[in-house]
Amino acid sequence: MSNIDLNRYKDFVQSVTSAESNSFGALCARMETIHDREGVNPSLLLTGAIGIASEGGEFSEIVKKCLFQGKPMDDATKFHIKRELGDILWYWINACRAMDLDPNDVISENVSKLESRYPGGSFDVFYSENRKEGDL
Repeated sequence: MSNIDLNRYKDFVQSVTSAESNSFGALCARMETIHDREGVNPSLLLTGAIGIASEGGEFSEIVKKCLFQGKPMDDATKFHIKRELGDILWYWINACRAMDLDPNDVISENVSKLESRYPGGSFDVFYSENRKEGDL
């Protein structure tokens, strides 16, 4: 096994990291640009992004405990899941607000994307793995 010099790696990581990630000033300037020129509220966007990730982790933790650790999927657990899903929705709406997106349009676009991806109207492994160009 070779020795790894973590200080050299730290320097390497810094060199391949964006200015906005390395510098608070550069981050603030980028946030001002996004706000002023692109009409996005970066505070709400960050709230939504971090919140969705955090609450998604809490939701996943409950599922993990039920599937792999024997936690019962009883009424109390379902109630906890319902609350976490509500929290995810709260942060999702804040992300929509950040970009002035109509949440109904977001869902409509999702339906259109999935209808295009699955032309037969139901899940198909082939289309799941072999997407059309531009299907993100």
